[in-house]
Amino acid sequence: MPAHCCDHETPKVDAILNLRRYRRILWIALIVNAAMFLVEIGAGVQAGSLSLLADAVDFAGDALNYAVSLAVLASALAWRARAAMLKAVSMMGFGLYVLGAAVWSVWHGGVPQAMTMGAVALLALVTNVAVAWMLYAFREGDANMRSVWLCSRNDAIGNVAVFMAALGVFGTGSAWPDLAVASLMAALALHGGWTVLRQARGELGEDSAKEDHHGHVH
Repeated sequence: MPAHCCDHETPKVDAILNLRRYRRILWIALIVNAAMFLVEIGAGVQAGSLSLLADAVDFAGDALNYAVSLAVLASALAWRARAAMLKAVSMMGFGLYVLGAAVWSVWHGGVPQAMTMGAVALLALVTNVAVAWMLYAFREGDANMRSVWLCSRNDAIGNVAVFMAALGVFGTGSAWPDLAVASLMAALALHGGWTVLRQARGELGEDSAKEDHHGHVH
């Protein structure tokens, strides 16, 4: 009998320990992303780089996402799904903003500073790879956890792209590589946001179905 009880208790203990570990990782990610936002916004303005500014806005969005995730971590599935929908909309809004800024820069932008772009992109890449590695174990969770993982993964991909853009700007003396990468980052944000939004809507539908079922039972 005691062994049978332990079989039921162990998953609960594991779940509590995983939740604590996840919360600790989210706090680290929140602080790191807020710090990188300040670094990149300053570097982006100084270097005149749209892809760095786009990455800075992305870091700010991620810091907000981690804060929302922490706020609803122990909430019911429906509330976590609603939070994921809010984050998905913010990701898609970021994508649309960057696309608009890229179009504006075609006619009004100058050539960014490649060396600053490359150095900051490398720093951001190391930061995001570290955060993505910590979050990797939670990538198959609910829509809220998935949105956090997708943000970190997309950031790491975006940092590589910004570094490649810096090489392109340096090699061509043109702003086009910077604009192309900024547009790519916008596309990633739109795709990631839509993926999370679709999953969150599905989870809300499942939760509503369960509530209806319980209502009919009673």
